[in-house]
Amino acid sequence: MSVREMQPANTGSVPVVFRQPTKEDGARIWRLIESCRSLDDNSLYCNLLQCDHFSETCMLAERGDALLGWVSGYRLPAEPETLFVWQVAVAPQARGQGIGRRLLQKLLDAPVCDDVVRLKTTITADNDASWALFTSVADRLEASLDREPYFERHSHFDGHHATEHLVTIERSAVESAAA
Repeated sequence: MSVREMQPANTGSVPVVFRQPTKEDGARIWRLIESCRSLDDNSLYCNLLQCDHFSETCMLAERGDALLGWVSGYRLPAEPETLFVWQVAVAPQARGQGIGRRLLQKLLDAPVCDDVVRLKTTITADNDASWALFTSVADRLEASLDREPYFERHSHFDGHHATEHLVTIERSAVESAAA
């Protein structure tokens, strides 16, 4: 089922629709990710699997026929109360409209995330847009944001990719118990 939100007045009257993907969305999502220079490319097959096998923990945003954004994630098998966010992609023409933050919020509000108490992702040090997005999410949730090197340039990427920092957003045990 789709959740609709009206856009600010300057973007027209066509609503942004947030919904879980279907496998028919895979190729569109693959092209969107390709258009986002800071994101690592995955195979089209990978995106099809995300849309099919992990659709409950993914969300897309579209206005009419235009795909504006995508978030992919999954529940960590060893930590089922943790949502790991794999990628957040926002189309170049939709940036600055809060699409990434709204995608994450819609996903966290989905029934599949009812018992999620923590969000994790990885971000390279130079990805200012992702740092701003996840800092904003932590602020809105009144949660802490911790970071530590995780997949390291030389140990894990054989020098071919910048170190990915593990970002964890979580309310403290006292705050969670009071909520």
